Amino acid sequence: MATTADFRNGLCLEMHGDLYTIVEFQHVKPGKGSAFVRTKLKSLKTGKVIQHTFNAGVKVDVARVERRPYQFLFKDDIGYHFMHTETFEQTSIPEELINAPQLLKEGQEVEITFHADTETPLQCELPPFVTMEITYAEPGVKGDTATNTLKPATVETGATVNVPLFVEQGEKIKVDTRTGAYAERVKE
Repeated sequence: MATTADFRNGLCLEMHGDLYTIVEFQHVKPGKGSAFVRTKLKSLKTGKVIQHTFNAGVKVDVARVERRPYQFLFKDDIGYHFMHTETFEQTSIPEELINAPQLLKEGQEVEITFHADTETPLQCELPPFVTMEITYAEPGVKGDTATNTLKPATVETGATVNVPLFVEQGEKIKVDTRTGAYAERVKE
């Protein structure tokens, strides 16, 4: 048990049969009435962000979660298989728990969040940026670089990313895993 004084970003709470992490919180002490805490909570099951207000000093159930380093091995009809980088223990998780499964390639390092009491995986996060090689892209027209026009390109995992016209097939690019958007070219 914890109180609203213990709130911090990333703290995991158990409410209404679901697990929520605190995305943002603000202690408010109005001139009239009692103090309260306004929060934005993200559901670990659905990913939906909700707003919730707690009275100051109210007790809340804190869920223990652990972030563990894993490496992606392969995908089959059971799910996505990962290996713990320190204990070499293997686990498989369904696609719904991964934040960007289309950008996951063999050997990719990820962090899987586990509920410490039940040892169930809650979510799998890729690093903020991953380096991908372009396997197919339409050739750019010479001199057509004045505008911010984008073209679709296929990367090594099969995902399609919109890239600027000057990016060619065979080049490596950085892709933002949170949005799936092109970030920059990688200089080799």
